[in-house]
Amino acid sequence: MLHRPLSVAFSRVMLARIAKTMRRARFHRARHVGNVRHGLLATTVLCAILCLILPRLGVAAAQPPRPNVVLIFVDDLGYGELGCQGNPEIPTPNIDSIAEAGVRFTSGYVTASYCSPSRAGLLTGRYPTRFGYEFNPIGADNADPGAGLPTTEVTLARHLHDAGYTTGLVGKWHLGGTARYHPLRRGFDEFFGFLHEGHFYVPPPYRGATTMLRRRVLPDGGQGRWQGGRLIYTTHMGHDEPP
Repeated sequence: MLHRPLSVAFSRVMLARIAKTMRRARFHRARHVGNVRHGLLATTVLCAILCLILPRLGVAAAQPPRPNVVLIFVDDLGYGELGCQGNPEIPTPNIDSIAEAGVRFTSGYVTASYCSPSRAGLLTGRYPTRFGYEFNPIGADNADPGAGLPTTEVTLARHLHDAGYTTGLVGKWHLGGTARYHPLRRGFDEFFGFLHEGHFYVPPPYRGATTMLRRRVLPDGGQGRWQGGRLIYTTHMGHDEPP
């Protein structure tokens, strides 16, 4: 496909050359009857070239602009946690406005009840159990070279990328924490975020925010949950917070 400015310039040059050649053909037919066949053949060939070029130029100029695609995935969001779903306790005006101005799919379901498999289902359009990805890697498992969205699966980002889109991902990935599963190898041109299942939103000492950290054992040697001011320790996962 020709670029539009180049197409216009190219078409003008070609039209000028075709017109000049056709004038020469008419001149030769007038002076040399024996060359009529040559002149007609040249005119026919040039007209055929013109018929091939002009439709392509018209298609290039008439292509509509591509729409932007923005996909927002909210991790582990409960069905009743939004205002548009009838929750009066948690204000979500921005999400509510999207629901009001758009289309709500009230019978749509995620493919899994936790992070990684549900993301895999969304990006591939397939049930994760179809390709053996119904488990959720957490903690040190994220660094396992074999843990991640199978490279045999084609992502939505790859389809859009191969269709000519520039693609980007901002936020959580959680579909493989090693190089072979990196978003830039799965169809994304840009990535700004984190690869594992969780991330600290504020740095230590966590001023102005309540932070919950995982531990094998509480500071007093027990199990359960411990809170000191805005810091919470919990042993419910059975391991320490990954670095």
